Amino acid sequence: MTSFRLIFSFVLALAGTAFAQNFGLAAPGEKKESVSVALVSEVKAAAPGQSFRVAVKLVHEPHFHTYGKVIAKGVTGKPTKLVWTLPEGWTAEDMEWPATTSFESFGVKADGYEGTVHLPAKITPPASVAVGGNVTLQVKVDGLVCDDKSCLPFKKDASLSVSIAATAQADDSVKEVFPASSAAEAPQVEKEAVKVEADEPPTFLFLMISAFIGGLILNIMPCVFPVLGIKVVSIVQQAGEDRKQVVMHGLIYTLGILFSFWVLGGLVVALGKAWGFQLQSAGFNFSLAAFFLIFGLNMAGVFEIGASAVGVGQNLQTKHGLSGSFFSGLLATVVSTPCSAPFLGTALGFAVKLPAAEAMLLFSLIGLGLASPFLLLSAFPSLVKVLPRPGAWMESFKQGMSFLLFGTVVYMLWVLTAMVEGLPLLWVMLALVLIAMACWVYGRWSLPHKPAGTRVKAVIVSLALMTGGVVLGWPPKMEKQGHGGVIHEFGLDWQPWSEAKVKELLAAGKPVYIDYTAKWCLTCQVNKRVYSNAILQELFKKHDVVTMRADFTNEEPEIKKSFEALGKGAVPVNVLHIPGKPEPVLLPELLSVDNMTTALNLIPAR
Repeated sequence: MTSFRLIFSFVLALAGTAFAQNFGLAAPGEKKESVSVALVSEVKAAAPGQSFRVAVKLVHEPHFHTYGKVIAKGVTGKPTKLVWTLPEGWTAEDMEWPATTSFESFGVKADGYEGTVHLPAKITPPASVAVGGNVTLQVKVDGLVCDDKSCLPFKKDASLSVSIAATAQADDSVKEVFPASSAAEAPQVEKEAVKVEADEPPTFLFLMISAFIGGLILNIMPCVFPVLGIKVVSIVQQAGEDRKQVVMHGLIYTLGILFSFWVLGGLVVALGKAWGFQLQSAGFNFSLAAFFLIFGLNMAGVFEIGASAVGVGQNLQTKHGLSGSFFSGLLATVVSTPCSAPFLGTALGFAVKLPAAEAMLLFSLIGLGLASPFLLLSAFPSLVKVLPRPGAWMESFKQGMSFLLFGTVVYMLWVLTAMVEGLPLLWVMLALVLIAMACWVYGRWSLPHKPAGTRVKAVIVSLALMTGGVVLGWPPKMEKQGHGGVIHEFGLDWQPWSEAKVKELLAAGKPVYIDYTAKWCLTCQVNKRVYSNAILQELFKKHDVVTMRADFTNEEPEIKKSFEALGKGAVPVNVLHIPGKPEPVLLPELLSVDNMTTALNLIPAR
């Protein structure tokens, strides 16, 4: 739901002006506001070097509410933030905010503030401040105010003038605003702030929707897109055929996807494996690399097999390519597993914990989401009219798609570097050269106009080269070499993960950030871009956060057990442990500078 919330907030920002009057938030000439902001202090006069408390006073009109420091998963809202502007040398420290209340927000249970609420903070003047003067404290409140129908972002400023005296002077008129504890006590972070997940598990309906949307998004992933692209080209070619035949192609393609998801999902449920477990096999990844290479060379025009660009076997032409459509569905599923798209992580995380029937339903919905674009085009061939007409562009498009597959071959080789080391890795790369040569020999000499003897020899040589490549390059089973040492990457030092080390660091009062990742997880690699952000690096340094990497590229039962304990069924998983807090901060599947900053700011200042 995080992505829904971001999209929703963006739409609100664009439409805010037009709807403001209807929402009663900023009607021209109207003095009444949905929420007002003021700044109050427990002292009339502050003393040099002595801390005191202030509070941001929010007064909500009836039926309006704002939110706390964090938003629970699945809730449409925006955290309330306080941004302080103070004289030089003055500091503001966070304190525990009042407990939130529960209410309905767009049909979902949410927590926030209604009525009148005071958000406290501790202010400390420098010891060198001159007695007898006055200073102005300023704060900007950045949040979202909603009623039961609509929301609008708001930013409001409040200020307060405080005099400086040799001895602090209390303001009895605001005494009831603050807790009875001492103003000098260490600031605390509210208990609820260490959770970004909702305490209650999502509904099964939400999981079903997430599964379908996650499968739909997989279509734009670089491994899957060539398959979908070629199938769209085939729809263009078939546009003039019998509609029933076109629909049949869509149904067979969908069946191929569903069959694959049923097999993989069944293994996940029956064996207790994590999603994408097959990618932890070096042999499977080598097979994928070889297949992508062959498929790419076929699309590039080095050789042809049958009439269908995604078919196998000469008999596909007589079957109108139906076998090719089924094969395309199988292929789309196999190549999609490295990409745990948004929405898919939540569904997969709970799928492994659900009864078998419900889990298989979720896997089926992921498959239907993946198949839906092609199935839609098949069911409504008139939609093809918006696409370019058949022509020479189709061959160019097919050849262009081959480069995405060659890129995938390189990616699979990179994955293999974490599984195969030394000389065997060289054999893997040389094996792919032999396989490519086999394709070239077949395409060069096994042509219809060549003599029969030449074609037979070409097939024999091609098979020999192909077999030699597979035998030479098949990765051996290698003994694990341990987790290695500290890696400096993206401006941060990453320690190898271990459960014992995490407990030791937390006991020593150090926050720990864990990146559960795998080389074959494409989303994991995309996420890593945020770590290079200078602001985030400064926050990691400021809070002395220890960064750890739990590498799930190879099968690691302890890593799997660790992220499953967090309610996740597949990588990527990103989590922040804060000392003294029983619950960790779980971040969304897709990382951003904003959600990372929000999480790191939950760490109490030292």
